[in-house]
Amino acid sequence: MLANFLEPIPHIIQQHAEEAAHLRHMRSTLVSAPHVKLHHLRRLDDRLAAHLDGLAVAGEYGSNACEAALESPGIGEVFAATVRAIMEKDERRLDKLFALAGAVPKAQPGLISAFGWVSAPYLEGTVATLLASMEPFRRQTGITACVMHRVDPGATLTQSLTHSEPSLRARALRAVGELGQRDLLVSCLSVLEDEDAGVRFWAAWSAVLLGNREKAVKVLESFLLLPNAYRERALRLLLKVLDLPSAQQLLKTVAQDPNKRLVIQGAGIAGDPYYIPWLIKQMEDLKLTRVAGESFSFITGLDLAYLDLERKPPEGVEFGPNDDPEDDNVAMDEDDSLPWPDPVKIQAWWDANKSCFTNGVRYFMGAPVTREHCIHVLKEGYQRQRIAAAEYLCLLAPGTQLFPTSAPAWRQQRWLAKMG
Repeated sequence: MLANFLEPIPHIIQQHAEEAAHLRHMRSTLVSAPHVKLHHLRRLDDRLAAHLDGLAVAGEYGSNACEAALESPGIGEVFAATVRAIMEKDERRLDKLFALAGAVPKAQPGLISAFGWVSAPYLEGTVATLLASMEPFRRQTGITACVMHRVDPGATLTQSLTHSEPSLRARALRAVGELGQRDLLVSCLSVLEDEDAGVRFWAAWSAVLLGNREKAVKVLESFLLLPNAYRERALRLLLKVLDLPSAQQLLKTVAQDPNKRLVIQGAGIAGDPYYIPWLIKQMEDLKLTRVAGESFSFITGLDLAYLDLERKPPEGVEFGPNDDPEDDNVAMDEDDSLPWPDPVKIQAWWDANKSCFTNGVRYFMGAPVTREHCIHVLKEGYQRQRIAAAEYLCLLAPGTQLFPTSAPAWRQQRWLAKMG
């Protein structure tokens, strides 16, 4: 009777596998969402952990359910299967998952993130094997696992900086900045003219985080000239590190681009209250109103929804996919989940409060940039604001590790408690 009582229930196990994959898919969006705070992420992570625990309790049944889901290998399905393989120390299944990730590149983030999800004791031996691997993607995964747990990969990181595979070199260079390894700054500066764009970008990005304010800055500026995969990330870092007169010149260059969103986002990152009247004017354009509202909040620190400075979404306006089969627009709404600012209310607030702000001073979330303020934003801000706060902490004290704002929420809360 007891054996029958403990027998796994197939449809329950399948539900755990499906929900774990679904929640991991959701998490991909939420970690950079404009409306998600750390406690929101914690709620999702607790739900995800509960489903993964259900799979763990089911043992081999749980692992088999995850493996069956790989018939449609998305990020979430690969994530759940990899978590099980890591925790079970199942080398056979891990090998199959690495082979699958090689064949289906879009699923690679699921595999890699599983190494950041599980607790460090489960990685003992497994990550060391990855770091020693001759396969670039496995070594790249090992380095990323170390970064996600804020651990130095050791000699493997240094060796990977000169590897023949550009993607591995780029990942190693990025890790140098994320881990605050100032002893490797010279290695970053030595490849700023590499022929591979990814290598050049991550070398410059890390060099800036580590304190270089000259050649690396110029390389990042080169990524603003034409559309490319690194353009927005380069702009975000440059506008934090440049003094305000230089940032203003940079924004004038960006303003020549037909994509007005870039200069609106840039004004919020630069943080000069001088731009606020212009941002309020942009809120009158329905296509730009929400991104302008977000930039306004980046400078002032106001939560537009909480303070009732928003308006109802206009009727009949669609900026993302819709149900019309004749509409070819399948791009997601870039400003989804941002509040719709009310320009009249915001102008009234600004008229009453602008004396609290000084033009020519950089503000971030309503205050000048300091370590204490950035830690406060890491604890209380929305994810996009928290990502910015993490970069500011590195720029304020080169050699600081970049805070991992996409790590499991309970781990982030533990690290934040230690930061004071």
